[in-house]
Amino acid sequence: MKRTLLFSTMLTVVVVACLLPVAARADQQPEMIVEKMAVKLTRGVTNVVTCVAELPKQSVLTVRELGGAGYVVGPLKGIGMTLYRGFMGLTETAFFLVPQPGYYDPTIDPTYVWEGWEPKRETSPPLQEEPKQP
Repeated sequence: MKRTLLFSTMLTVVVVACLLPVAARADQQPEMIVEKMAVKLTRGVTNVVTCVAELPKQSVLTVRELGGAGYVVGPLKGIGMTLYRGFMGLTETAFFLVPQPGYYDPTIDPTYVWEGWEPKRETSPPLQEEPKQP
């Protein structure tokens, strides 16, 4: 008796959890949903194909940021980011029908390898020196 009640409760929770995303996007036009799916598929394929460009990108950015040490650290970061961008591209390609994360939002930032070449901006406020007293 307890197992049947537990099973039926769990089944109800699973069914409701699966139907909530469908109910949430019921107000969307089918054309918009298909367009977002197509963008996600294109973004995934693009990231798989262009992931090898992360190697020179990370090398250049790391040398710009760290100087001479960037010649060692940059290629290592590039290899890691190549694998990461390729994996995220495969994930987006495989799951382009699923509206996750968000609502067909990109899973990696920057979205494409050719974005994010600008130098990092300093976001912390500048320290003000106290005036020296004579």
